[in-house]
Amino acid sequence: MTMTPGPWLGLPAVPAVTLYKHDDPALTLVAGLTSNKPADKLRALPLWLSLQYLGLDGIVERIKHACQLSQRLQENLKKVNYIKILVEDELSSPVVVFRFFQELPDSDPVFKAIPVPTMTPSAVGRERHSCDALNRWLGDQLKQLVPASGLTVMDLEAEGTCVRFSPLMTAAVLGTRGEDVDQLVACIESKLPVLSSTLQLREEFKQEVEATAGLLYVDDPNWPGIGVVRYEHANDDKSSLKSDPEGEKIHAGLLKKLNELESDLTFKIGPEYKSMKSCLYVGMASEDMDVAELVETIAATAREIEENSRLLENMTEVVRKGIQEAQVELQKANEERLLEEGVLRQIPVVGSVLNWFSPVQALQKGRTFNLTAGSLESTEPIYVYKAQGAGVTPPPTPSGSRTKQRLPGQKPFKRSLRGSDALSETSSVSHIEDLEKVEHLSGGPEQITLEASSTEGHPGAPSPQHADQTEAFQKGAPHPEDDHPQMGKPGSRDLRLTQPVNSHL
Repeated sequence: MTMTPGPWLGLPAVPAVTLYKHDDPALTLVAGLTSNKPADKLRALPLWLSLQYLGLDGIVERIKHACQLSQRLQENLKKVNYIKILVEDELSSPVVVFRFFQELPDSDPVFKAIPVPTMTPSAVGRERHSCDALNRWLGDQLKQLVPASGLTVMDLEAEGTCVRFSPLMTAAVLGTRGEDVDQLVACIESKLPVLSSTLQLREEFKQEVEATAGLLYVDDPNWPGIGVVRYEHANDDKSSLKSDPEGEKIHAGLLKKLNELESDLTFKIGPEYKSMKSCLYVGMASEDMDVAELVETIAATAREIEENSRLLENMTEVVRKGIQEAQVELQKANEERLLEEGVLRQIPVVGSVLNWFSPVQALQKGRTFNLTAGSLESTEPIYVYKAQGAGVTPPPTPSGSRTKQRLPGQKPFKRSLRGSDALSETSSVSHIEDLEKVEHLSGGPEQITLEASSTEGHPGAPSPQHADQTEAFQKGAPHPEDDHPQMGKPGSRDLRLTQPVNSHL
């Protein structure tokens, strides 16, 4: 029996030890278990010195501490839902192996781990691969969050991917304590909602992708997220398994656009599971994820990127042809100018004399390329606009209309959890605003009456009928019966001027 006391005791330099039964010295010598060389005998010196330093009590204490850590983790994991412990019969086992397993609803606790008989073998295998990917993600996350735990991810033939906690091999080296075990359990509980919601949203994501034109759902059992999707552009060869440069360009732009949204989802691009075509991988999701909005955004963004790419290619071709056409027209215009000026004007001395006696008015001829119309135009209107101080107003830039209204602080692809509260708050605010408007309108006639009564004793002020007509014009009242003045309260001296009266000045 070969043992490795180095990891058990936290002594990396200690070699492995083989224990054997000494029956026949000759057979032992032939097997190479013994040696008379001093160098071979000195290899056990570090182990002997370490055992002498620790003593029997120190060795037992370290092994006992590792077993206590395993028992503590095992007892805590029994209280956590969706965690299946594979090694729980042996009370003294120093190793704990567990995995995430989504329990079936309304099933007997004894048969929770048994698949439904109606499920096909392929569906059971696909579900197992999905759970294996989730357990692999869980193990990687726990190793990053609690490095002192010394967790390892392992694959078992019967159960699949599992997480292994063996403090006997790691606790002495990493210094694992009971607080690390409690932190490990807390991290597992914090990751369970994400694992459960991701497993539940996978089917919804698949249905939404299959119902959306231009998107293809890719079944990748090794991806722990909610799914993999590929955008099929117009020139995509569906029968080919080779890499598609145009598709890679579209997916790269799609990844950049989605990352700019600053959502809680993680996106990445990579080759498909069974081919070399580029795909978009969507990561883990929470329970409030709006899958329909996510799929719609992916399809619309990819379609927009493809259209912009085609527009750029067409624009490049149109501009290239326009430049060639402009060069030909400018060359013809230059030849026409030479014919109009004559041959004598091209001679250096004679041309200067002729230009001095009979100057030729130079015309600035050029060509401009209209990107909107895709045609060549003369540059004469530009000089006219420049001389008049006017310019061509560029068309307004269209803005996106598919932006979903979100609450303050709400991230993309999230369902609104307080829609009813927001509706009640909006209705209450609108009700208060309506009451204020009614009070303002009810106070209007009284204000008009006070103004009319107060202006009677002032010379040069407008008549009550004229004041009422002015107020009715300001209020926008169409009825003529509103022009009759109302008597104010006797003794009222309140004077309110809402607008200066200039009719009698």
